[in-house]
Amino acid sequence: MPVASFTSLLQEESIDSVSGRIIRALSERGSLSAAQIARSTGLARSTVSMAVAALRKSGLVMDADSPDGPVARQIGRPGTALRLNPEAGTCIGVHISLDELRVVVADVSHSIISEQNIPMVRDYSPAEAALQLQQFIASTYAENGLRRSGLLGVGVSVSAPVSPGGIVHRSSIVPGWAGVNVVDVFGAALGTSILVNNESNCSAIAEYMWGAAQGEEDFVLFKINVGIGGSIVVKGQVWRGIAGGGGEFGHISIDPEGELCRCGNRGCIELKLGFAAALSDLSRVHGQRVTMDQAVDLALAGDVGAARLISDHGDMAGLALAMIGNVLNPPMFLISTALVRSGPILMDPLCAAFEKHSLLKTHELDEPLRTRIVPGALFANDVVLGAVGLVLRHHGRIS
Repeated sequence: MPVASFTSLLQEESIDSVSGRIIRALSERGSLSAAQIARSTGLARSTVSMAVAALRKSGLVMDADSPDGPVARQIGRPGTALRLNPEAGTCIGVHISLDELRVVVADVSHSIISEQNIPMVRDYSPAEAALQLQQFIASTYAENGLRRSGLLGVGVSVSAPVSPGGIVHRSSIVPGWAGVNVVDVFGAALGTSILVNNESNCSAIAEYMWGAAQGEEDFVLFKINVGIGGSIVVKGQVWRGIAGGGGEFGHISIDPEGELCRCGNRGCIELKLGFAAALSDLSRVHGQRVTMDQAVDLALAGDVGAARLISDHGDMAGLALAMIGNVLNPPMFLISTALVRSGPILMDPLCAAFEKHSLLKTHELDEPLRTRIVPGALFANDVVLGAVGLVLRHHGRIS
C-alpha cells in the first residue's frame, strides 16, 4: 500500500471504531501484544484478533520484531508483539528555545529517524523558525528517503503558557513569541497539522509514554531548571486549564512583599527554587561558567558547595511539593530535572521536606494511599520527545 494511502487511513479512521481504537493504542504505546491492546482499549480479545488480522492484511499493522521499515533508534521499550508499520507515517517534534530549535523526526512505530539541534540567532522570529523548519524537513526527508506526504503533523513545545488554540502567552525565555499563534504560523509555512503545548506538559507526555510515568494515569510533574514549571496529568490527559496556564507552579507567590519576579509578581516560588542563582554562585566560586550537568558532576565528585546548593534546592522543592500536594493530593510526583542524577543529594532532603510540610503524614496512611515521589527518566530530551508525542497521541483526530 502506498504511503499516501497509509496516511489517509490513519487520519480518516474513526477514532471510535474498533480499528481506530487499536490504531490509536499502538500509536500511543509503540508496541503492544494483543492482550495489552484488549486491556487498553476495553475490547474483547476475539474482537481485537479479528480487527488485527484485517489491519495486518492492509499492511498497517505488523509484528514488532519485523525488519521492515527504517532501521532507527527506538524511543521506548522494545516491541513485545505488534506495532504500526513504520511506513504508515512520520511526525516531527520541535522545541522552541532561546537560541536553537531542537527537532526530532520519528515514525509511527516510535522509532527515531533523525534528531538535530539547529542553531539560531538569539531571539529569532517565528518566521525565521518556520523557514528553518521548512529547510530541515526538505533535507531530512530527502536524506532518509521519506515521503513528505507521509508527514502526519508537527508537535511544538514552547517555554511559555500556550492557549488551547496555540497562542503563546507572555514569556521571558522566548519573548518574541508572545501573542504568536504557532498553529497559524507553522501551519501556513509547513502545510501540515500543528499541535502546540507548554514545555512542561510536553515533558509529562514524554514521561507518560516512554519514561518514569508509564502506566500512571494520574500524576503531577514538577520541573526544576533555571526556572520552575509543572504539569498536571489526570486520567492520562494533561490538564491545561482554560487558558493554558495549568501547572505553572513556579509563579505561585509565597511572599507578596518579596523580590520582583520576571512574571511581574513578587516572591514567586521560582525565585527561591529556580537554579539560575545557584549556577551563578557556582560560576563565581569556580571562576568559569557552570552548567546544571556540571553542577551535578561537581557534587558527585565531592564538591561541598555544589552538593550544598543541590541539597538546599531539594529541601525547597519538598516544601513546594507539600504545598501542591495539600491542594491536589496526587498519587505521584515526578521530579523532572538534570539534578536527579545527583541521587540522594537531591532526593533525600526533598522527600524529607515533603513529609515535614505535608498535611497527611506517611505513617498515617496505608501504602496504597501514600503519594510517591519519583525521579524523571527523560530530562535530557523530554521536551522534544513530548512534542513528538503530541502527534502520536492525537493523529486520529488532527484537524
